[in-house]
Amino acid sequence: MQALTNSKRYSKGTSLVEVLVAVFVFSIGLLGIAALQVQSKRSNFEAIQRTTASMLTNDLVERLRSNTAGLNTYITDANLPLGGGQIATEPAPNCFSATCTTVELATHDLWEWEQSIDGATEVQAGAQTGGLVSPTGCVTGPVGGGTGEYTVAIAWRGTSELADTGALKDPCGQGSGKYDGPGGADVFRRVLALPVYIEGG
Repeated sequence: MQALTNSKRYSKGTSLVEVLVAVFVFSIGLLGIAALQVQSKRSNFEAIQRTTASMLTNDLVERLRSNTAGLNTYITDANLPLGGGQIATEPAPNCFSATCTTVELATHDLWEWEQSIDGATEVQAGAQTGGLVSPTGCVTGPVGGGTGEYTVAIAWRGTSELADTGALKDPCGQGSGKYDGPGGADVFRRVLALPVYIEGG
């Protein structure tokens, strides 16, 4: 009988303070998971943007290689790079349904490429959703075209600020104002440049 009384005395249950501490620890864990989820989504979005830029730069490089006689036409004006609908309407003729000269083909290729980096082929609620965020496309090469090194570059707006000194990077989109933030000029600029050597036709 005495043993039963002692057992009841020491098994009093969980106090309110212990419950509050447990809830607090649990909520801290949930906040950590939520922050990890946000960071994961941001990193995933950055990876998708970089993958898209990589595919698009390779796409235009292949177009240059298949139209070596029109290489000079692909070179963009440094003061007026592609992106943001610089080429307002589709150039005529449509090279899929008509025979084009090398210059016409290059002009049409640039229009198609700009449509791709802008995401004009995927539209949701009237907004372009398939391309890069605030893209800028640049093509540089030898003056007058011909054999030499060509660089296809794409710049876009990242989700977080990074120091952008411009060193060892392609200047595509630099100083355009599209990638500025509270931390300074071009702090949101991401750029992918693909240099290639092409034999002129």
